[in-house]
Amino acid sequence: MSELGPSPLPPRHRSRRRRFWSPRRLPAAITAALLAVVAGLLLYDIAAVRAGRPGMAWRRSLADELATRPLDDPWILAVACVAVVLGLWLVVLAVTPGLRDVLAMRAGTAPVRAGLDRHAAELTLRDRAVEVSGVRSARVTVTRRTATVRAVVSFRETEEVRADLAAVLAEAMEQLSLARPLGLALHVRRMGEG
Repeated sequence: MSELGPSPLPPRHRSRRRRFWSPRRLPAAITAALLAVVAGLLLYDIAAVRAGRPGMAWRRSLADELATRPLDDPWILAVACVAVVLGLWLVVLAVTPGLRDVLAMRAGTAPVRAGLDRHAAELTLRDRAVEVSGVRSARVTVTRRTATVRAVVSFRETEEVRADLAAVLAEAMEQLSLARPLGLALHVRRMGEG
């Protein structure tokens, strides 16, 4: 009886994995609730006017204000600016992925879409960096395209430590299995240097 080994990893290449999208439930719920309230009030008022009742006082006063105020009035301009900013904010939310802290991982054999939190990637790379002989401390920042590592060397030659760090971090970034491989920006300085 033979045992099944681990499934082979796909060949290393740039995958077309897209970023994760945020559900954005709160902005969608707020927008939907506001639109429902405004539409309901206007619909009720129009139905009341069609039934022979007078329109709501706020709608009559708003219509009078809009008819008598000039377009360059500061209040009209302020309300228009707020409406434009809110509209642009909703458009930006609609067309951009919201989960910027999740890095897409390579697709395996299973039909599961996996992602790695940026903070977890930073901790993993930092832990691997401080394991290198001579590294006293390391600070790692991961963006969508680059892992920036700032290491402080307490002993050994700086160039030797840099070479060891580059090799260890390259292996660690490969083990992260990210869909878009990260570039490495490595900054090494000796302890006590500015």
